[in-house]
Amino acid sequence: MFYWRSTSPAGPPPVELGFTGRSAARGREPYAGLNLGGHVGDDPGDVEANREALAGELGVTRERLLFMDQVHGAEVVEVTGPWAGEPPAADAIVTRRPGLALAVLVADCVPVLLHDDDAGVVGAVHAGRPGLLAGVVPAAVAAMRELGARTLSATVGPSVCGRCYEVPAAMSAAAAAAAPAAAARSWTGTPAIDVAAGVVEQLVAAGARVEWVAGCTRESDDLYSYRRDGRTGRFAGVVVRREVAA
Repeated sequence: MFYWRSTSPAGPPPVELGFTGRSAARGREPYAGLNLGGHVGDDPGDVEANREALAGELGVTRERLLFMDQVHGAEVVEVTGPWAGEPPAADAIVTRRPGLALAVLVADCVPVLLHDDDAGVVGAVHAGRPGLLAGVVPAAVAAMRELGARTLSATVGPSVCGRCYEVPAAMSAAAAAAAPAAAARSWTGTPAIDVAAGVVEQLVAAGARVEWVAGCTRESDDLYSYRRDGRTGRFAGVVVRREVAA
């Protein structure tokens, strides 16, 4: 179920982080595997079964596995419990409440998981090219700090690499203006964007300790990639701070 998974033991309680793969669960092409995206045309029953399975693997009830209505912006929402109705339009969610699994859906964009084990604050961020330009990562870091985070750690998940993200020259220049590290060249030497490198640059500038999980979505069959396949599913980055044992 997981492409990568880890536990930060610095608690108590511990913080669990992971990025799902597509090599498990149900579904038919082009969504075969653990598609968690409910907005891509897949069978809703299959998607919900996959989300139920992920919640079970994380040890939380389904209503405590929280997704966003991602809109490629910089809105950050503080979570205090399960959603009452539809998820909010946002590209970052943060919380101090234990036992909530915060999820971000991607298929080339950069999933970022944030946590401060001492302060007990966690967050999940969706950072695509528009989000990089809009500053969603600095906005999420600022929201974490408002909740008490001081020693912030960030885990950056797999995304499309700079060599595989060819774009017009003007688009590459705009990304480089937001984060110089985002400037890249494709496999054929044309202008490109390395969104993850730009995100990492922004995180470091904000004082976060960074762990960068290797993997290019376009090059890995165990990850969904919009640029590779067009019509496809979504994998997730998830973070949860455990409840304190009674």
